[in-house]
Amino acid sequence: MARSTARKRALNTLYEADEKGQEILSLLAERIDHPGAQTPLPEYAIEIIRGVEEHRRTIDSALNQFSQLWKVRRMAVVDRNILRIATWEIKYNPEVPSKVAIDEALSLAKTLSDAESPSFIHGVLSAIDDHKDEIEEIVIPVAEPESPEPESPEPESPESESPESEGPEQEHTEQAPSDPDVREGADDEGERDEHNSAPVAELKSEEDRVSDDGAGIDSEAGEQAETSADSTDVAIEERSDTEE
Repeated sequence: MARSTARKRALNTLYEADEKGQEILSLLAERIDHPGAQTPLPEYAIEIIRGVEEHRRTIDSALNQFSQLWKVRRMAVVDRNILRIATWEIKYNPEVPSKVAIDEALSLAKTLSDAESPSFIHGVLSAIDDHKDEIEEIVIPVAEPESPEPESPEPESPESESPESEGPEQEHTEQAPSDPDVREGADDEGERDEHNSAPVAELKSEEDRVSDDGAGIDSEAGEQAETSADSTDVAIEERSDTEE
């Protein structure tokens, strides 16, 4: 009797989540924390709800495979959740015999569903019981978290490259050109000046030598003139003495 109550409470929670389109485990957490006027959910009801949610893809796939009339999405809400509970017990709970699971499902269908539901549910569950070992588990792939893309470096703005943005304005001083060709040109020009200055110095020394020679000539001429004058004076004096 206790498990029958737990199945009905589990059916109420699964039905409500299905009708609202709410996640099953989210609604289950609310019912555990806030049972309201009802008594707390039995442990077996919580086990059923969590088991159905964990294997829901496999359960719904089996129901679609062995249902001769309706697919899961077209079944009545109460019928598909009765089938989900019984399929979970047949496939995943070895403590409950398959016959007991089917009888409990039929009892719920007779109480809560229409007149045709019990025969439909019985046919589907009987086929699942016969092939339960052939039902393959459908594993939901776990999506790997995407790795963040490396951030591309932002392009530097032209302002950051300008000298003004780097600091206060600096005084610009002209520097001597560091080009080797320019330095060599300056050296060549200096060598040309030294080369040109050498002939000029030689010319000046030649002029000085000429001037010195001229001065020597003038002095010699003066001496000769003085000697001639003296000779002339002597000759005049001698002639004067002879005439007397």
